[in-house]
Amino acid sequence: PGAAQHSGPAGMQPGAPMNQHGMPPGGPQPMGQQGQQMFQENVDLSIQVPRRLMRTTVGKIPTTASMATSAKVAMGAVIRPMGPPAADEDDVDVVQPGAAGIVRCKRCRTYINAFVTWLENGRRWRCNICAQLNETPSAYFCHLDEEGRRRDRLNRPELSKGCVEFVAPSEYMVRPPQPPSYFFVIDVSATAARSGALKSVAAAIKNSLDDLPGGTRTQIGFITYDNGVHYYSLKSGLSNPQMMVVGDLKELFVPAPDDLLVNLQDSRDVVEGFLDNLPDMFSKNTVAQSCLGPALKAAFTVTKHIGGKMCVFQSVLPTLGDGALKPRENVRVMGTPEESKLLRPSMNWYKDTAVEFSRAQISVDMFLFPYAYIDVAALAMLPKLTAGSLHTYVAFDPATDGPRLESELSKGLTMNTAFEAVMRIRCTKGMRISNFYGNFFIRGTDLLALPNCNSDSVFGFDLVHDEQTVNSSVVTIQSALLYTSSAGERRIRVLTQALPTTPLSSELMASIDTEAMCNLLSKQAIEMTLKQNLDTARQRLQQTCVDIIKCAKAGDKRTVSGYTAPPPPGGGG
Repeated sequence: PGAAQHSGPAGMQPGAPMNQHGMPPGGPQPMGQQGQQMFQENVDLSIQVPRRLMRTTVGKIPTTASMATSAKVAMGAVIRPMGPPAADEDDVDVVQPGAAGIVRCKRCRTYINAFVTWLENGRRWRCNICAQLNETPSAYFCHLDEEGRRRDRLNRPELSKGCVEFVAPSEYMVRPPQPPSYFFVIDVSATAARSGALKSVAAAIKNSLDDLPGGTRTQIGFITYDNGVHYYSLKSGLSNPQMMVVGDLKELFVPAPDDLLVNLQDSRDVVEGFLDNLPDMFSKNTVAQSCLGPALKAAFTVTKHIGGKMCVFQSVLPTLGDGALKPRENVRVMGTPEESKLLRPSMNWYKDTAVEFSRAQISVDMFLFPYAYIDVAALAMLPKLTAGSLHTYVAFDPATDGPRLESELSKGLTMNTAFEAVMRIRCTKGMRISNFYGNFFIRGTDLLALPNCNSDSVFGFDLVHDEQTVNSSVVTIQSALLYTSSAGERRIRVLTQALPTTPLSSELMASIDTEAMCNLLSKQAIEMTLKQNLDTARQRLQQTCVDIIKCAKAGDKRTVSGYTAPPPPGGGG
């Protein structure tokens, strides 16, 4: 079997005769492969997903699982679904579905794309993921040209581009699109006030107000906490925000719930007044403790009906109420296999809370300002499972760290963000997605729940053989991100990438994208560190690099009468 041809099915030349099915006379042309049929797909491999959105580690897929195993190459991809276009790039084409709706495979639910095969002069199409034959809706029908391609493909972005965005109809909504919501949970203990972190946080939030996505729909709210939880009524018309303190952490309740999350435009003056006064309100605070857990519960109660982004600012180890942590740093285990235990959470409270947040469409961005041990491993579960981000400023210095905090917080609040998102990745039968990397919560087996997905959100996945042989000359990967835009529109961003298969290890090696490969190997090593230990991950990285170089030097193996012939002089590709 050879690589996929651009010209037509089965490697035929342009203009070769075809029957009414858009295929060469006699039907699809199988290619011999160990007694199995291997179909040459009629696809245009010049159609690519922009590199800013998806990069695969290899440009060609091994035809057999044994070849993939011997090559030792990490197959997979790195996806940045909301990556912004460069100055010289076009933005993603937006498709408004017509009377036929969004055309999808009836078996595997793959979205119509540029790499499906059209049959019976366009009346049916074969899914390039599961090979199911589907009827073409009459409202979507178009005749084929002499090469078996639709005549209108260049007028339809979904049939001529690697990336499109569908405007989703109502059946893709669980509830009406919610307005963008921003809720700030701020540690005001003595450490936070004295370090200057509180002042920088207030300034950064105030400077970002004009640029928050959502326009007139944007919602905002605040909670502060030390050894108690402080709520703020920001109702429009108030001259100053009303502060309400709940000190009983066991019988926590939410006073005046309707006024704690308000429309930013209506309450702008009250919000700005609150942020101006916040550093002075707690400048003389002597409480050294922190009740992060109860504060998170309170914030969840206020925002669970709407979801959105929650920014948490923490300066000390939380020691009060739910989620209280104990110091467990142990310098004696540093550099030993036991060290990895310190990199894993010591309790499940933050993990369980994060799952609850994810189900309510709340994403947590966490900003830590530790002057002493703070147990990042436990706290990090919140952004990890809610598709958020984690920022750490050790021994915060306002002069040097203040500008960085303001820049990173402002960027996180104002960048293009997809709300209430879910993402699923599919691939051609014979291959499967085996692992996912990044910040998300997996629902079921393969649905990535992403309460927020912004232009910095990056995900990786491994691609492995599910069968010994891939029976197609092309493997397709399709990711679909269903989300709500900041303007309140439900959309589906679909990336579809086709990769030719190859029986030659030299072609596989020549197709490696080194940057994407290094990125994916690093993600794998981090996972291995957390599951096993640092040494094992380091050795695995080294061994993988050595194995890839060995395979590249060995070249292509030729089989003669059941024996593997030696490589030709000079090695291979």
